[in-house]
Amino acid sequence: MIVFPAIDLKGGQVVRLAEGDMDRATVYGDDPAEQAQIFADEGAKHLHVVDLDGAFAGESRNRAAVEAIVARFPGHVQLGGGIRSPEAVAGWFNLGVSRIVIGSAALTDPQFVKDMAREWENGVVVAVDARDGMVATEGWAKVSDVPVADLARRFEDAGVASVLFTDIGRDGLLKGCNIDATVELARQTDMPVIASGGVKGLDDIRLLALHEKDGIEGVITGRALYDGRLDLAAALQMAGRV
Repeated sequence: MIVFPAIDLKGGQVVRLAEGDMDRATVYGDDPAEQAQIFADEGAKHLHVVDLDGAFAGESRNRAAVEAIVARFPGHVQLGGGIRSPEAVAGWFNLGVSRIVIGSAALTDPQFVKDMAREWENGVVVAVDARDGMVATEGWAKVSDVPVADLARRFEDAGVASVLFTDIGRDGLLKGCNIDATVELARQTDMPVIASGGVKGLDDIRLLALHEKDGIEGVITGRALYDGRLDLAAALQMAGRV
């Protein structure tokens, strides 16, 4: 199972939000590339990067920071936040990003997602963000009437690499990952699922890794790492051992 340390970008800084609320951001650093290097030194082979400003604006707002991260990090960078055009997708892949995460457009323009998934083999991840089981969009600012599993199943057989599932109600709050909902989603679709939201410690990593056979591909963790509640090296070891 892959452990993705998270670097969320707001105004060029490394931050974490509580429940996706831009007004509840905690700043953890002013040098995103240096943070990427720290994660690499601790053994990370993958990063999950989000342009939070871009998610709300619908286009890149932290490009310089992302470019610096890609240049500094020797592994794979997975990027999301405001990527809603073929030109944006191509631009990031050409820069060296390994996978693109598409969220809001998965609901509003599913054909775009399918086209990109077919054009960029194994390069597109669909983000399914949920509040109370319903899909949320536009930086989590709006909640739809579409159930999570229904949205995910729309992209089966479309070439999508993975589904990234976030329980917004737990994100950034260290409440523990919603393992039951994540595993249930993995069982309801034939696509691998990446867990996100609320990871608070090593036990979350262990429990998710136990369900790798159910389709859990990885887990994203942010605040627990920044607050020192989760040791990245230990998490990587646990994910590879279970």
